[in-house]
Amino acid sequence: MENITTAKEFRKFKSFDYYKNEKETYYLLPFRFHQINKETEVIVNEVGDFILVPVGTAGRIARKEVKWEEDVYADLVANFFISEKPIPDLIDVLATRYRTKKSFLDEFTALHIFVISLRCNHSCHYCQVSRVSEKRDEFDMSLENLKAGIHHMFSTPSTSITMEFQGGEPLLAFDKVKFGIEYALKINERYSKNISFVICTNATVFSEEILQFCLQYNVIISTSLDGPEFLHNANRPKTGTKSYELVIDGIKKAREVLGADKVSALMTTTSLSLDYPIEIINNYIENGFNSIFLRPISPYGFALKNKQKNTYHTKKYLEFYKKGLEYIIELNKNGQFLVEDYTTIVLKKILTPFPVGYVDLQSPAGMINNVVVFNYDGRVYATDESRMLAENNDFTFQLGHVNDTYQSLFYGKKAKYFSKFWANETLAGCADCGLQVYCGADPVFHYASQGDLEGFRPTSDFCIKNMEIIRHIFDLIDKDGKNVLPIFNSWVNNRPLN
Repeated sequence: MENITTAKEFRKFKSFDYYKNEKETYYLLPFRFHQINKETEVIVNEVGDFILVPVGTAGRIARKEVKWEEDVYADLVANFFISEKPIPDLIDVLATRYRTKKSFLDEFTALHIFVISLRCNHSCHYCQVSRVSEKRDEFDMSLENLKAGIHHMFSTPSTSITMEFQGGEPLLAFDKVKFGIEYALKINERYSKNISFVICTNATVFSEEILQFCLQYNVIISTSLDGPEFLHNANRPKTGTKSYELVIDGIKKAREVLGADKVSALMTTTSLSLDYPIEIINNYIENGFNSIFLRPISPYGFALKNKQKNTYHTKKYLEFYKKGLEYIIELNKNGQFLVEDYTTIVLKKILTPFPVGYVDLQSPAGMINNVVVFNYDGRVYATDESRMLAENNDFTFQLGHVNDTYQSLFYGKKAKYFSKFWANETLAGCADCGLQVYCGADPVFHYASQGDLEGFRPTSDFCIKNMEIIRHIFDLIDKDGKNVLPIFNSWVNNRPLN
C-alpha cells in the first residue's frame, strides 16, 4: 500500500465489491487530538504525524463512524491512525519511526557546559546567577575541577560532544577557556569524538589573541543582543559606558575574524521588551542576523529579585510572540529571509521525522540525557537552570561533584529519581494532551515555578506557553498553509525560499 497516496487510489485498490461483503469496521491505533480553532481540530499519532480535520472528527473515528469512501479514511490508514487489522502490516515501520523520534537518547549526554567563572563586567537585571566583580578570580574554575569535568565529558557514550563555556563572563578567565579547549583536544586524541566548542560571551572583552585562538580552534561565539540601543542598555547595563555600543563592536570584530556563521545572538524578553517586538526584530536584521529567538525570561535565580522588570503574565508574552511571528512571516513573504528559532524547533517536531536537540522540548527531558553542567566550584548539575537554583541555596538538582565517579553522577540515585518526572508520556495532564508529542516535560521549570517536579498542568506557564504556541502554528497552517508552509519548510531546512 505504500504507493497509494490518495483516497481515490485507495478506493480503486479496495473495490466496492470487497467492502460490501465485509463488516465495515476498523481498529483504532493510538492517537490524540486538540481543537485548533472553531472549525478545525488536529489529530496526532504517536510519531507526530498529523491531519487537520473538522471539529468532531476525532469523536467519529473513536465511534468507528468514518466510512471507507470518505477521503479522510485513506489518510487515517496510511498515517497509522486506524488499521484494517488488529496489528497493521507496516507496524515495524511505525516502530522504526518512533525510535527515530527518540534517537536523541541513543548516545546520551552531548552538551557539556562549563561555568568557567562567575566574574562579569555587566550588571544585567535579569541575570539568573550570582555574578561577582571582575577581579575576584577565586570564583574561577580551578584547573583540577576543569580537568575532572573534561574526563567526565569524554566518558559519555556520545560520539559527538559540545563543550560550552559560560559564566559570568567566561572570557574574563580566558586562560582557563584556552586550557580547557587544548586539554580536551589532547584527550580526544584517544577518543576521536566529534567535538565542537562554544563560548557564551557578552562580546565586550574580545582581544586579538582571543579571536585568533577562536579562529584556530573553530570556536562558535554566542552573545546577547536584546534589541535597539535603548532596550539593550536598559536590560544589560554596564557601569560607566553603554553596553550596546560595545556588543555591536564585539559582534563586528568576531565576524571579521571568524566569519558571520560563527557568531550568533540571543535576546531575552523583559517587561520593557514586550512593547517592542517589531523594533527588536528590525534591529536584528540591521545587525546582519538572519534568525532571532523571541525568548521569554526564565523564572530562576536572581532574575526573580527584580519583579517589576522581569515578571509578566504569560499571556503578555504570547501577544509579543504572535505579533513578532506575524511580522517575521510577512518579511519572508516579501523576500527577507529571517527565521524565528523557537517556532522552527516546534516545526521540526511537526514537519520532520527527526528529534530536536532543544532540551526544553524533549521527552524524556534533556536533563542529564542531553546536557550536564560543571559549575565553577566543581559541583555538577542536571541542567543550566538547576545550577541557577543552587545560587539561591537550593541544591535539589545537584548530582554531585566532579571528583565523584561518572556512574554515581549520571546513573546515581538523583538521576533515577528525576527519571520519574522527565517523560511527558507519563505525567498527569500531558499523557492525554493532543500536543504532547511536540512538547516536553521540564521538571526543573515546574519545580522552580510550582515547587513540584511533576507540576500542575492547568496553571503551568510552561504548558500555557507551549500549548498556545503549538496551537497557533497549526492555526496558521490551517488558515494560510499555501503561503506559510513554504516559509516554515525553508526555516526547517535553513534555506531561503529562492
